Amino acid sequence: MLYFLKRLKYRCIWSWQGIIVTWREEHSFRSWVWANLVSVIAAFALPLTYGDRALILALGVLVLAAELINTGIENAVDFVSEKQHPLARKAKDAGSAGVAVTAIAAGIAWIVILIGIF
Repeated sequence: MLYFLKRLKYRCIWSWQGIIVTWREEHSFRSWVWANLVSVIAAFALPLTYGDRALILALGVLVLAAELINTGIENAVDFVSEKQHPLARKAKDAGSAGVAVTAIAAGIAWIVILIGIF
């Protein structure tokens, strides 16, 4: 159990470091954080059910997770080679598309919830 807790501590430290460096270096991540802040404020300002709020908050976190994964893909591709290559472009575009699809899911949830309350 002690080993597990020690490893958990390091996993938390490494994850936090990933968030900090991504915040510092990635404009897209900062933009999604600010968009999520607006979304959280709206979710608590509007008369939503607990389930609706949970869905909105969870989808916002998933958008941030997708952006973190996309940043990891971009950094790994750039580390391997900074030359232009069709496979590198495909990998980066797929990561970006993952963020977009996740954001679209959050947008759809917002639209459906708003239609339901108005």
